[in-house]
Amino acid sequence: MFRNLTFTLLILALLLAGCSSAAPTPAALTFTDGLGRTITLTGPAQKIVSLAPSNTEILFAIGAGAQMVGRDDYSDYPEAAKALPMLGSLNKANVEQIVALKPDLVLAAEINTQEQVKALADLGLTVYYLSNPKTIEDMYSNLETVAKLTGHAPDAATLIATLKVRVAAVDKKLKTTTSKPVVFYELDATDPAKPWTVGPGTFVDLLINRAGGVNLATAAGVKDAYPQVSVEQVVSSDPDMIILGDSMWGVAVESVGQRPGWEKLKAVTGKQVFPFDDNIVSRPGPRLVDGLETLAKLLHPESFK
Repeated sequence: MFRNLTFTLLILALLLAGCSSAAPTPAALTFTDGLGRTITLTGPAQKIVSLAPSNTEILFAIGAGAQMVGRDDYSDYPEAAKALPMLGSLNKANVEQIVALKPDLVLAAEINTQEQVKALADLGLTVYYLSNPKTIEDMYSNLETVAKLTGHAPDAATLIATLKVRVAAVDKKLKTTTSKPVVFYELDATDPAKPWTVGPGTFVDLLINRAGGVNLATAAGVKDAYPQVSVEQVVSSDPDMIILGDSMWGVAVESVGQRPGWEKLKAVTGKQVFPFDDNIVSRPGPRLVDGLETLAKLLHPESFK
């Protein structure tokens, strides 16, 4: 009987030890988003909805693409993102469909209005508003933030290290350049007499400067981020280079010289008009580094021979 009692007590002790060694409940993760709101997750988000192309690109780049359950209509990169359900565009998101997916995180960006963020949060969804970076270095911080939200800190660290090496390589090659070509970056020339361009504070302006150039609109004293400029303003500045961000929408290099008043521009006569993928400079994600490299090679080909 004594031996049976001892055996029973031993079994109980082992069971209690097993219970005590069970995995602890994960601690809640608390963040402050770009709107100053406190966001709490019970653990890294596993079902994520992205409301911006830049967010989608960040999620895939840090290894969290498989955790996405939906995306906005404009999220078309990488290719794998296209297989995800489309949930509307920008501020016309399909709220009912988002709720039905039961995401544990909705990742918004500055292209989404604060009213949209509030409306989704009021429905009980956890919405994190990711502010746009002001510099490439700020973009690294955004990668780290999304990595913490999704449980991919090591992946983000590896990515950031690679991006820093690439940016440093560009900076090094441009260190000895003395010229700063004036660049006219075209967004939309539906009205060729008054095309849309980019001004101060935009990613394109930031990258043109970092790539060793001068943005025509900024140099001309334009204050708006996305202004229309007149042909007279373009002609008086006589840019060294014209970059067609609207080539994605069918604007051909040859058509620029056929516009009234454009035919004698230095960029046109010198054959310095180039098509360009606007997505790599307008989406504040890791492909901004692609944009920097591409612009630097266009502006200073002599430094990349």
